[in-house]
Amino acid sequence: MEAASTTRVRGGGFVIDEPNLEWVVTPEDFTSEQRLFADTTQAFVEGDVLPHDEDIEHLNYELTVQLMRKAGELGLLATDIPEAYGGLGLDKVSSTIVNENLARASSFALSIGAHVGIGTLPIVYFGTDQQKRTYLPELATGAKIAAYCLTEPASGSDALGARTSAKLSDDGTHYILSGSKLYITNAGFADIFIVYAKVDGVKFTAFIVERSMEGFTVGPEEKKMGIKGSSTCPIYFDHVRVPIENVLGEIGKGHLIAFNILNIGRFKLGAGCLGAAKETIQLASAYANARTQFGKPISSFPLIGKKLAEMNTLTYVLESMVYRTSGYIDAMLQDVNDGSSSTGAQDSAHAGVSPAKAIAEFALECSIIKVFGSEALNTIADEGVQIHGGYGYIQEYKVERIYRDARINRIFEGTNEINRLLIPGTLLKKALKGELPLMERLEQLQEEVLAFSPSLGDEEDGPMAELYKLLNQMKTAFLVVGGTAVQKYGTRIEQEQEVLSALADMMIYIYAAESAILRTDKLVSRLGEEKAALALQMTQVFVRDALQVIEQRAKETLQEAASGDILRTQLSLLKKFSRTSPLSLTSRKRAIAARIIANERYTVV
Repeated sequence: MEAASTTRVRGGGFVIDEPNLEWVVTPEDFTSEQRLFADTTQAFVEGDVLPHDEDIEHLNYELTVQLMRKAGELGLLATDIPEAYGGLGLDKVSSTIVNENLARASSFALSIGAHVGIGTLPIVYFGTDQQKRTYLPELATGAKIAAYCLTEPASGSDALGARTSAKLSDDGTHYILSGSKLYITNAGFADIFIVYAKVDGVKFTAFIVERSMEGFTVGPEEKKMGIKGSSTCPIYFDHVRVPIENVLGEIGKGHLIAFNILNIGRFKLGAGCLGAAKETIQLASAYANARTQFGKPISSFPLIGKKLAEMNTLTYVLESMVYRTSGYIDAMLQDVNDGSSSTGAQDSAHAGVSPAKAIAEFALECSIIKVFGSEALNTIADEGVQIHGGYGYIQEYKVERIYRDARINRIFEGTNEINRLLIPGTLLKKALKGELPLMERLEQLQEEVLAFSPSLGDEEDGPMAELYKLLNQMKTAFLVVGGTAVQKYGTRIEQEQEVLSALADMMIYIYAAESAILRTDKLVSRLGEEKAALALQMTQVFVRDALQVIEQRAKETLQEAASGDILRTQLSLLKKFSRTSPLSLTSRKRAIAARIIANERYTVV
């Protein structure tokens, strides 16, 4: 593999770069201050939110707003807002910790998430100094609540197909908005709305709209499958006059705001899925110990233990991915801040634009976390219900709500299908722009793969060495298969959605496996193999599962992109890339399960 970039990590670079442990943040690296934010958030959820859980689920607007303001008093709404505008200006690792630990608050966590994330960050990153001074202090405290308005009845994934229009008034002082938006979180009680409309029906533009503006109305609450305690309404614009000072960013450049904010939303969604996954493990393991059948607790049955082991393993991998990525974003933001302070190039009005671009650097990873996180939680919630048996289907048990609430995550922030198209598409665009030497790596690879011969079963190398070998095999397989597909389809590959989806899955599992391996490597280095045995076992189990997924997706792609002798040669090479040494996964899963059952919670060491 090519040596890692000397200027931090490159978005998408994981498919060709050697990972650098020094740049990887894991939960074991949290500072005492970051852990304090976790404690504060947990105390707020347990002491202030959960006692009112039933009222929140019945859409008590007044209570939700009251609790959001309480969260504001604790600083939980101000994590991403700069200090100059009344916020805390925390690093992304810290704000991610807050986001994860809010997850137990269920629907209320979504209300806060929509406010602090996609509702507030457009102003943080793209607002003028005056817009920031006008809105951010009150958004930081919860005195005002924000909402994000992109989806329309006729445009969902096709955001740029929006029909809401904006026309400049005759006196040039206002834009007049007409149209509607659909499925707007927090709409029932929000004060500030980030709205996208087309100026003159063409120029996609963002606006800051206030609830009090004449002609602005909110429709009835939607009756939803899950997240019932969050407000979700349509909103309507009947010639709403919005001052020109409330244009957010530039006319016709609204897509830059929309897509950058969606990157952040996808990342935050993954962190929320992580929190929900941990809660599900806690509920399921405690229930499994309490529920007896055939004279003993069901946790003693191997198939129940297998479920808990796999749930814990998926959560470990997701946690590793989330905090690794938050660390990368922080490092990129630090580079931006250092560059701007040394040159003095950034004024306060544009201080957020560069950070937004820094986050966009990892748009690909944000999509990966969104897809993996939402699908991992789907599996974990489903197994949580299964462990509960019939009780899991009864609303009295929290796992039933987690199951229903989890379903929306695969639709939110761009469907998983859209994100799967974006993942390889973004990689190819970065390569074509010269931001990533992917094509050069593919040329080098052609000579290497013919001589590729994985050395397996060398016990002297140790388990970490073997994991890195398997990771290298995954990356090589992806590059060979991806190169074959690009060679066949060229620019037409955008139309081959099945191929793009398969390539996306390969990239997702490579990033997931690598994240777990890197975290486990750090744990083994610090604690030794014996004390880090649980993390090592989970990583060994997941990496082998990942290799199977990658092999299957590779076969699917090669059978579409190649034929004849070339296909036979490629499939023969793929067998090399998929080779592993024998390993008992059942014994490892039983060992993992034993720890979860003993602790009745998500466990790492």
